[in-house]
Amino acid sequence: MSFLKRICRATIPLALLVAPAVASAMTCDDVMNMVSVNVPDEIVINTMKGSGTKFTTADVQCLQQRGAPPTIVSAAQSTMAPAAQPTLPQPVPGTVTPPQPQPLPQPTGTPLGGQLPPDVGPGDPLGPEPAGGGPDVLEQLIENQRQGKNLTASKGLFDLLAGNSFPEHETKIQYYLAKSLEDLQMLHSAQYYYMEVVRRGPRNPYFKYALPKLIGIAQITGNDAELLRVVDKIPPESFPRGAKNHLYYLMGRKLYEKGELAQSAQYFQQVSAKSELFMRAKYFEGIINTERQKLKSAVMNFREVMKAQPPVILGASEAQQVEDMKDLALMNVARIYFGLERFDNADNYYALVDRDSTYWPQSLFERAWTNFWRADLNLSLGLLLTVESPYFNQDEYIPEVTILRALTFFNLCEYGEVERILAGFERDYRPQQTEIEGFLTQYKDSPELRDQAFDAFFENPHPNSRLSKGLFLRVLRNRDLSSLVRHMDRMDEEIASIGQQKGQWKDTLGEELKKVIEKDRIRYKKKAGTELLKELATQRTTLADLLVQTEIIKFEVTDAQRLDYEFKATLDEVEVDRKDIIDFAVNRDLIYWPFNGEFWRDELGYYRYTENGSCQ
Repeated sequence: MSFLKRICRATIPLALLVAPAVASAMTCDDVMNMVSVNVPDEIVINTMKGSGTKFTTADVQCLQQRGAPPTIVSAAQSTMAPAAQPTLPQPVPGTVTPPQPQPLPQPTGTPLGGQLPPDVGPGDPLGPEPAGGGPDVLEQLIENQRQGKNLTASKGLFDLLAGNSFPEHETKIQYYLAKSLEDLQMLHSAQYYYMEVVRRGPRNPYFKYALPKLIGIAQITGNDAELLRVVDKIPPESFPRGAKNHLYYLMGRKLYEKGELAQSAQYFQQVSAKSELFMRAKYFEGIINTERQKLKSAVMNFREVMKAQPPVILGASEAQQVEDMKDLALMNVARIYFGLERFDNADNYYALVDRDSTYWPQSLFERAWTNFWRADLNLSLGLLLTVESPYFNQDEYIPEVTILRALTFFNLCEYGEVERILAGFERDYRPQQTEIEGFLTQYKDSPELRDQAFDAFFENPHPNSRLSKGLFLRVLRNRDLSSLVRHMDRMDEEIASIGQQKGQWKDTLGEELKKVIEKDRIRYKKKAGTELLKELATQRTTLADLLVQTEIIKFEVTDAQRLDYEFKATLDEVEVDRKDIIDFAVNRDLIYWPFNGEFWRDELGYYRYTENGSCQ
């Protein structure tokens, strides 16, 4: 059997097993190929489900006519789509008719305190804060705050609140107390009192001043958790001008998480190109259009992300986030081309991801998968070698790399190497899958213990854990989780700052602030625990699927070895001791050097195998 024929034969069932972002549809032939080599029904059904295929009536009839087991036919019938899907458009540059303006969908939560008062129109500039009108003692404390005497102002304002001295001015007191604490860099405490003002709703005259302040704190901390709690309770026409872009973005996120994609996109489209959130909004639009199969629009969204430049970059961390988002946009365009089987285009986009990018190792894996489909197996193996090098194997967690490596050697008919790779995969990852499963089981029916899940994973020692550092780092790439972790670190710093104050401030207002922080810490830990458990559940499912795939590959190896034995038995003579001579020739573009096991940073990403394989 020729080398190319062997590739075609082997990739029909096996190429369905691993994909970077787009599941590969299965056909009747794919299913029957697995049945013909005695793959257990349960594994076949799991593979069918994992592929996401919607089988047609013709597929089901084909399976029945070719004698597929009833359980497999039934599994195919359960996925049948009501109608065939239209052909996907090609993601190439072109003119897209912009959507016609539509009224924004209204929030569904209970509104906060009604609409704006008659003398405040939507989108009006903030203007100066209301001045005067309060008792002399209150106005004097406000003047202290404006003069930078924040310890005096915050202590006096807190005393007015604690004594319920002027209930008719409560929100005014809370607002200026929050400003004093913000100036003292006690951002979580300030956030708490600004939120008390915002909860009163748009009719409160300090609402339009407190809400932008909350957004400013969220931008510093990187944590939108508090705003996400209230954003869907604020009518869009009540968004203050200084807060509009951020609130449009948050409403888009909120609706996206609910699965309301069309409404979510309407909010993201309202984010101004001059906003620092424009890139994120366009990225979400690209994701939404991808999910809605509007691929041409999705590619244009991602290209806008690549070209965008935020108006202000606050520091190195934010600059890194900008570059990460551009790289993710590149990868998503590559994934779209991959899904359309335009592998050359996909490879070109993956190659554009910068070597210093956070996502370069992931892009190398996905590029290796793309080249696997292009039948450039030696390039695929070379890319995987970089991902598995000491530069990345401690900090990255991409178990799919091992499976793709096994598949590639399978297509080269190196069955002994495949068996060695799969044995190593099971040795390394089955204990991890078991450990994650055990961890998740502890909290499956106890949502009230989610804060303990966070402590158990991140703060308690794990002397006997088989989980890698790379898994911890991958979990922390969940933006919501990492922002909560950073915010809790700020809480610790704030409590330490409170403890350094002197006199009655520390014993009165300081004690109250510590209670507020500790109460919110429990809430934040529960939210962080929820995000952690979601991430671990994803990794558990991934590992379980990959372990099933190892069993399928083993069946394929056994069948392939049987065919090889039958083929060799028919030969009169077998050529032995044949050695292929590799010519490390120099041309104008490349210099080939034999790999001696040493990794050099400037060589990463350029490795290419010269494996001829053992296919007959």
